[in-house]
Amino acid sequence: MSQAEPQFDVIIAGAGPVGLTLAIDLGRRGVKTLIVERDPTTGPWPKMDRSNSRTMEFYRRMGIADEVRALGYPADAPMDIYVVNTLSEAPLLKQHYPSVGEMRERIEKARDHSQPLEPYQLVSQNRLEPLLKSVAEKTPNVTVRYGCELTALEQDENGVTVTLHPSGCQPEEVRCSYLAGCDGGGSTVRKALGIKLEGQGSLRKMKQICFRSETLYDRIPMGKGRHYYFTDPEGSAMIVQGDRKEFTLNSDIPDDTDLDAWIRKKMGPDIEFDYEILNVSNWTLHLLLAEKYGKGRVFLAGDAIHLVIPTGGLGMNSGVGDALDLSWKLAGTVQGWGGPGLLESYETERRPVGQKNVEASGWAAQGLGLWRTHLTEAVSQDSEEGRTEQHQAAKLANRHHRRVHEMVGAEQNYTYAGSPLIASEPGAIDTWDTVRYLPTTEPGARIPHIWLEDGTAMQDILGMDYTFVDLTGAVDASPVQSAFKAIGAPLDIVSRAEEHVRMTYGCRYVLVRPDLHIVWTGNSLPSAPDALARLATGH
Repeated sequence: MSQAEPQFDVIIAGAGPVGLTLAIDLGRRGVKTLIVERDPTTGPWPKMDRSNSRTMEFYRRMGIADEVRALGYPADAPMDIYVVNTLSEAPLLKQHYPSVGEMRERIEKARDHSQPLEPYQLVSQNRLEPLLKSVAEKTPNVTVRYGCELTALEQDENGVTVTLHPSGCQPEEVRCSYLAGCDGGGSTVRKALGIKLEGQGSLRKMKQICFRSETLYDRIPMGKGRHYYFTDPEGSAMIVQGDRKEFTLNSDIPDDTDLDAWIRKKMGPDIEFDYEILNVSNWTLHLLLAEKYGKGRVFLAGDAIHLVIPTGGLGMNSGVGDALDLSWKLAGTVQGWGGPGLLESYETERRPVGQKNVEASGWAAQGLGLWRTHLTEAVSQDSEEGRTEQHQAAKLANRHHRRVHEMVGAEQNYTYAGSPLIASEPGAIDTWDTVRYLPTTEPGARIPHIWLEDGTAMQDILGMDYTFVDLTGAVDASPVQSAFKAIGAPLDIVSRAEEHVRMTYGCRYVLVRPDLHIVWTGNSLPSAPDALARLATGH
């Protein structure tokens, strides 16, 4: 069957948040897509717990941001972080972070371009995945198959033949034009391509205890938060999941630990609560990056190409960024308007982001170590020595622990300057700050959120495809439109007189890609619109 006509434009292996997001966006773009997942249904346990502001902007564009939020923390729930001995004692340190509601107020009031359009959202993976599955199943052009494992692949110059093994059935061969491996850290697709992971593997083994309690959250006396970091030698931390009924405790405890006694000791003697352990699993910390992001007609995304320490929340969110870069490039290639450089640019653009996020994740994890390594047993004692050590721990945590929760630059700042699809200016800066968000309209950056005169958000007036934005409202942009039409690439023209936006952005005209990254800016119309259109579309 290897040379038969493709039955699908794209097959996706792996239906985690990354694979499902990719499938939904491909379907919306008219790409015939099959997504397969070896497990019989979505994962039952929480894994990731935070969709960052960039991911929520993507979900807003897909029309599901409000549904995602309904599954997680309510807007008024505190996002604070605590450093504690036990949950019954006064905390050593409380770090305040704005709730979703507070962030919304901040965003609403901002008249410049310094804020994201969407706040972050705490939502557990075992709540997010079923929503994405249901959206994918309703999306035109998308076929979803659970209990169906991809076991082999073979590619040629015209397509890819994959072997699928549905649960309890005979293997079958299916043909597609392109294959996307979103099948996690042990990726079958990556291994079949012979692509290696590079970096630091097996840094530390941890145990995750997932439990459910109807009463614990309301009975924590020190105050409501999302993360509680303990001063114990095992490096324990408790994460309050989005429904505030499920909790995960991550710790380096031995296998023979009496879990009930250990959990109750962490909570302390003053909290009466009933709970049920849902799952106990072992996991290993890695900082790894794939040497390549694909080969031929096969591409990789998410944990298949980058494995990070969860500290800082850059895992799933990086994968969603991969998916939203890859989807429109696959669509453009399948639909015939994308040039040979369109898919080639996926690795050029996303691998530096993956590299930076692996490094940032390690840097955040070091922040934990910088206050924990100084602790002794005295930290839990009610003595002069204990109080001295608690003070020292709080001081160090206040300085270093912020790394874990303040990497907004890594989320919003990444740029594709230097990409062959971007009209980068000479000397363009292609690095970015991990901690601070520095809004810019330099080509390669994400177009910053800003409110327009009528109260609409800039991102909300941009179409799904390329958009040429005229902020004077008075120019004839038909030469740009004709240049894209000659290639067959979809382009919207948005023409609005927006003096405040012009001054804040520092330009009159902006060409934006489907993934909201800026291709080109100027104060005059492009002098060579045909060349610009060819550059933007990979020709």
